Amino acid sequence: GQLFRDIGVAISVSVLISVLVSVTVIPALSSVMLNTRSFKPDTLIAIPIIDAIGRGFKAIVLRHANAMLDAPRRGVIQIGVVFMVIIGGIMVMMPKLDYLPDGNANFVFGRIAVPPGYSVDETLTIASAMEKGARPLWEVDPETTSLPAIERFFFVAYGGGAFAGGSTVDSNRVNELRPILMRPLFDIPGASVFVSQASLFGRSVGGSRSIEINITGNSLKDIEPVIVELNQRLSAAFPRRDGNQIRVVPSLNNNAAEITITPDVLALSRLGISIRDFANYVDVFNDGYVVTQIPYAGELLDLQVVGAEAGDLTIDQLKAMPIVSADGSIVQLSQLAKVEFTTAPEEVRRLGGKLVMSIILRPTETLSLEDSILIIENEIVPEMTAAVEGGTDIDISGAASELAQTWQAMKANVLLAVLMIYLVMTILLRSFVMPIIILMVVPVSAIGGLIGLALLNIFISQSLDMLTMLGFIILTGIVVNNAILMVEQTSLHHHEDKMPIEAAILEATQNRIRPIFMSTMTSLFGLLPLVIFPGAGSELYRGIGVVVFGGLSLSTIASLFYVPILLSVFRRFIENNKR
Repeated sequence: GQLFRDIGVAISVSVLISVLVSVTVIPALSSVMLNTRSFKPDTLIAIPIIDAIGRGFKAIVLRHANAMLDAPRRGVIQIGVVFMVIIGGIMVMMPKLDYLPDGNANFVFGRIAVPPGYSVDETLTIASAMEKGARPLWEVDPETTSLPAIERFFFVAYGGGAFAGGSTVDSNRVNELRPILMRPLFDIPGASVFVSQASLFGRSVGGSRSIEINITGNSLKDIEPVIVELNQRLSAAFPRRDGNQIRVVPSLNNNAAEITITPDVLALSRLGISIRDFANYVDVFNDGYVVTQIPYAGELLDLQVVGAEAGDLTIDQLKAMPIVSADGSIVQLSQLAKVEFTTAPEEVRRLGGKLVMSIILRPTETLSLEDSILIIENEIVPEMTAAVEGGTDIDISGAASELAQTWQAMKANVLLAVLMIYLVMTILLRSFVMPIIILMVVPVSAIGGLIGLALLNIFISQSLDMLTMLGFIILTGIVVNNAILMVEQTSLHHHEDKMPIEAAILEATQNRIRPIFMSTMTSLFGLLPLVIFPGAGSELYRGIGVVVFGGLSLSTIASLFYVPILLSVFRRFIENNKR
């Protein structure tokens, strides 16, 4: 919301300033510059090819307008055909949705999960395979190699896994590091790797295209079988070999060895030992028992009682640890408690008061976020939900829930924008029907935006993310300008110049062809750099640019061919609309 708000404020302020300049600065400059002796309004630069195209196009537009005015029923049929084409085009050409583009930050980050029970040294050995795969890339000369030369690289190993990151000398090739860093770990049994390019909008490693599936339950014993089966189903539906990345959080391999001491309450009570005293005995031979705190040099220091071999006892030595009972007799710890060598997770996460484990899926770039969500919701989650026991729930969040919320808000914003434009034009034109004529070019511009997006995808992959959707909202405020010129000029000729309505429509069409094309061509050429030029940030604004470019192009043609038809059909309302 903050991103869209900033863009909206910037556009609104710039348009307001341009209006003020148009009615103040431009007239003043024109009065000075156009009164000079060197200016000759009759002297125009001739461009034969463009002039010939312009005359031919003008003749076609006027011939079409004449034909529609002579046969109003034919115009009604054309309107129906246009609307059918619009509806069918939107249904056929509407691409699947994505949330937000990742951008092109010059950094990739990866996580490595190792099999359970691996020590830090063994984990370090596995992580070193990634370093060995990347090493040749920071030793090459960027000018003489076809490989993406690495500028910076690091990796950190810890118990249960490792993480690594790197950037390239050429920021445009950073995404090529992903397969290079992942490939060395494919041959290591039990190891899994998750590598992605850093996202400008995502708050997690998966970026703005990560889907998070949460399994909540009352105990890890209930959750773990579900998470294992879900991981297998996701791996089958989204194969890693296709570029999909799947990660379990917390990792199924993060269990650490621990010694569990379960006191025998009856045995302790017979010897007069409380559970608290028993725990204090164990602490003395573990990491120490804090007796009190004493002030020293302005600080409070812990005064501890620590056994001579505290922290270094084997499990057998721990079982034989002496405990003094209330009557002074000495017994072994194994007589008062059950001592077990077990494993337990290093990390326990909770969601809504319940234990939770999550699977983070980042689909391949060729698969849209909406398609991925539909596969999960329709093919995987229903079967899993039917099989799990009561108290265990499956929920989809991450970019999936954010996409659904943003899409609903975006649709509401489009409807609100159209409603506000209608109300403003109703006040300015003093008519409830004429604004409808103007707004009928908006669906045509939507088809133009979709066509532009489809043509761009032939050369460069561009999804319909929320930034691209913003282009359609911008279109609603831009494309009505040409139709406003046509409707206003028709009304002016009819009411002020006393022309018949048919002649007023033809005259308005003829008068406005040149201004419409002048304003449209300047806008289109201004948008071209956003669409065709690569560079930093191009992934963010290319979608907006191509949607506005395509929508404005088609709506301009529609204004000249389509609006005269509408004016002829609704001529009665124009005749009754006194200025």
